[in-house]
Amino acid sequence: MTASPGEQVAVSRFVEFTRAGWARLSDATPLPLTEPQLRQVIGPTERMSLDEVADVYLPLSRLLNLYVAAGHRLHEAAATFLGAATPRVPYVIGIAGSVAVGKSAIARVLQALLARWPTHPAVDLVTTDGFLLPRTELEARGLMERKGFPESYDQRRLVRFMADLKSGAEEVSAPVYSHLAYDIVPGEYQVVRQPDIVLVEGLNVLQTGSGPSTFVSDFFDFSIYVDANEGDIEQWYVERFLALRETLFRNPSSYFHRYASLTTDEAAATARSIWRSINLVNLRQNVLPTRERAHLILEKGRDHAVRRVRLRKL
Repeated sequence: MTASPGEQVAVSRFVEFTRAGWARLSDATPLPLTEPQLRQVIGPTERMSLDEVADVYLPLSRLLNLYVAAGHRLHEAAATFLGAATPRVPYVIGIAGSVAVGKSAIARVLQALLARWPTHPAVDLVTTDGFLLPRTELEARGLMERKGFPESYDQRRLVRFMADLKSGAEEVSAPVYSHLAYDIVPGEYQVVRQPDIVLVEGLNVLQTGSGPSTFVSDFFDFSIYVDANEGDIEQWYVERFLALRETLFRNPSSYFHRYASLTTDEAAATARSIWRSINLVNLRQNVLPTRERAHLILEKGRDHAVRRVRLRKL
């Protein structure tokens, strides 16, 4: 249909797919995970079905497999032009989105699917939690109520890690974070040794800023944003808090052990207060504004399942 004179035509940088339309792009790729294997990857309480893996993440793994292969060809072309071998560097995929939106489960599923493609079996997953400032430093700076905000991370160390990773360094180390202690684990590191693919998952990984600074997102070859309505994410946050009250919080070593004795109503009210005063503010100020920078946006419905996919046009 041709637009009439003066009529505005909506132009989008993204191609949009329904879940059914996206699922058809798997091109009959066999699903390499069984239900028990899926539960092993994401944990028994995560809300993701094997059907969703087949409909959403299997086609995405196929797309990423094609992109990785194209990246290798580009690398070989550059080596031919330079007339010398250059170190192959990992293909880096960023995964961003709000607290409680399901980034971690998606990252683990993608790691499992991508590692099953024969051309790139070495796939590592790094979370930016390890680059949060130590709890003592956050307390000294008055940032405990800003944990997860950009200023609560050791940005210089994180950027240096990404730069070393993309330079082809033989070994790169990332600090390890403990959700039990709510802190960095002293002297413990995740060592990354030239994998084929690295998934980097975190709240603010797509963020940029003003000036000539280098940002984490500068090192991404592909990026994903996990999106959902604020009200739905709040409800998921409360549900997760209540589940943790029955599990992790009961451990006397847990930083949040004080919440284990709350009644259900008290715990729900506490979770909503934390969400609205901290996580919602961070979402609106820092996380959500980066959504349109992603190469692919996964939109979730109230049932926590992806209902629409938006892929940025090349």
